[in-house]
Amino acid sequence: MRYKRQFLMTVSVILLCLAGLVSYNLITYYKSSLEYVKSLGESSLAYETEKIQSYLQKGRDIVCITADTVDHMIKIGSANSEILRYLTEQSEKQSLNFDENFTGIYGWINGEYLDGVGWIPPEDYVATKRDWYEAALEGEGKPVIVQPYLDAQTQTVMISVAQLLTDGRSVVSFDIALNEIQNITENIQIGGVGYGFIMDDDGLIIAHFDVDETGKVYPTDDEQAVLVDKLKSTPSGNFHITLSGEKCTVFTNKVMNDWHVVMVVSDTRLFADVRTKLIIQGAVSVVVFVIIFVFMFIAYKRILHYRDKNEENNKKLEKLNDNVIKALAFTIDAKDRYTSGHSQRVANYSLELAKRMGKSEEEQRIIYYAGLLHDVGKIRVPEEVLNKPGRLNDDEFNQIKIHTISGYHILKDIYDEPHIALGAKYHHERYNGKGYPDGLSGNNIPEVARIIAVADAYDAMASNRSYRDALPQEVVRREVENGKGEQFDPQIADIMLQMIDEDTEYTMKQVESAQKNILMIDDEMLNIKIVENIIKDEPVYNLLGAETFDDGMIILKEEHIDLVLLDLMMPDIDGFEAFKKIKEVYPDIPIVFMTADKNIESIGKAGELGADDYITKPFLPLALKERIHGIIYSL
Repeated sequence: MRYKRQFLMTVSVILLCLAGLVSYNLITYYKSSLEYVKSLGESSLAYETEKIQSYLQKGRDIVCITADTVDHMIKIGSANSEILRYLTEQSEKQSLNFDENFTGIYGWINGEYLDGVGWIPPEDYVATKRDWYEAALEGEGKPVIVQPYLDAQTQTVMISVAQLLTDGRSVVSFDIALNEIQNITENIQIGGVGYGFIMDDDGLIIAHFDVDETGKVYPTDDEQAVLVDKLKSTPSGNFHITLSGEKCTVFTNKVMNDWHVVMVVSDTRLFADVRTKLIIQGAVSVVVFVIIFVFMFIAYKRILHYRDKNEENNKKLEKLNDNVIKALAFTIDAKDRYTSGHSQRVANYSLELAKRMGKSEEEQRIIYYAGLLHDVGKIRVPEEVLNKPGRLNDDEFNQIKIHTISGYHILKDIYDEPHIALGAKYHHERYNGKGYPDGLSGNNIPEVARIIAVADAYDAMASNRSYRDALPQEVVRREVENGKGEQFDPQIADIMLQMIDEDTEYTMKQVESAQKNILMIDDEMLNIKIVENIIKDEPVYNLLGAETFDDGMIILKEEHIDLVLLDLMMPDIDGFEAFKKIKEVYPDIPIVFMTADKNIESIGKAGELGADDYITKPFLPLALKERIHGIIYSL
């Protein structure tokens, strides 16, 4: 830790010095460059704005001249045919003087639609309802630029320039395609960076660097809403804004007092040259820092290496500790052959109770371990007592009771957590004080033991025994309910009752049957009889014999088999082939070879195939029983 502080302190001082130097250069250069770049951006936008202004002014001039002439013709009583002839001549003339984007002059004259290019509108076309006419009325005799629209004749996006005549009803208008304005807009940049667009006061995008944006109405999102508000409050000049997560500078001008000409430039790209120079200026400082840092980092990495190694060893130790606890719990269950998986189930139930009681993760872990190890004291109980199939006498029951004391003394010496040992010692105490070993009652019983007591009693009822299967769920629930305040802590019992009520499928029970079926396939019936005689005193084992492989497959199909004892040398099939065929259909059933073949190659081949064991004849009866038990109860 001392080396780490020294390393961090040295690096911090160097970084502060370097940051101060770079910051000073950045601020000085940034201030001078910022004004220059802003001035350059404003002049660049002003130039493009002037081009748009000139282009639109040309259109307004055409409308003004045409409107004055048509207005005069109306006043002197010229017929609409004469006015149409004039509009046609002007359309031909202006198409040469303007550009290819000019589409002709038209208007609503003396109650009649006249078109200088001869376009005949459809029957449902009402000129006085068109945008160009209504905009001209609002303009009150001044040339107005109408919002873009899709031209019915050319199917192109157009803008109209229109003017109301002095009679207050007649309007002269002509259309300009947006192509030229779009071209100008696409060239709105500064130093080859940024993009431009034109927007009217209603937020309509008239032209945009991205053609797909043209015709949209801003804002369409929150960022655009901020942008539009700032544009409306800043007729000309520049301001800063964040767009798409990037800081930008926005330059803006107005055209014809109606349209906003806008240029948006990313600050990152706008000040790229500034950044490059700053990088060069800071490079020398960085190089010096890197040299110092590398040497210090090498030393620091060595320190970290030893620290990480120590942490890795601690994790391995924790994992080893966890595995030892689980192995110890399995050893307990393996000794008591009528309670397979009991310790694990009690640990799971205890953990769920602890979670529902609001215990912390660390408390849950301790309670889980306490559940796993609550019966560790049964190691001291004679196996013939634990595995006695009938009712225990008083002396035998007293021997069983001792496991709480034995478990406490075992755990208090090997695990530095008192609650685990207390769980083993007091999990058979009863809430009413009639339990053992010390007759504690109520809250005098450690909470961890009160939790395990409920989980332990529940599993005893919901587990299979040699003389019965798991009790029906309603019976288990009734016993827990009746035990509230007598055998169990009422609050913890209520939580278990809630768990029972939620377990509508009765999944909280021992799934596997207490009865274990063993299939032995051997062509010599004598061998089957020998094994049957060896395990006859084990009531949980039921041996089924088959003298041929086909008979064995029939039994496998008809019965639930927990273990297969397979002869390696049979007349009808090779034992290895029989193994493969069984595994193809029943991959989860453990298979043990029982054979007189002691050849190391056969033993090796059995291991490669995945056999669970290889037993050579003749075998010791006790060794056979231990192997069978170890395989069946380890799954």
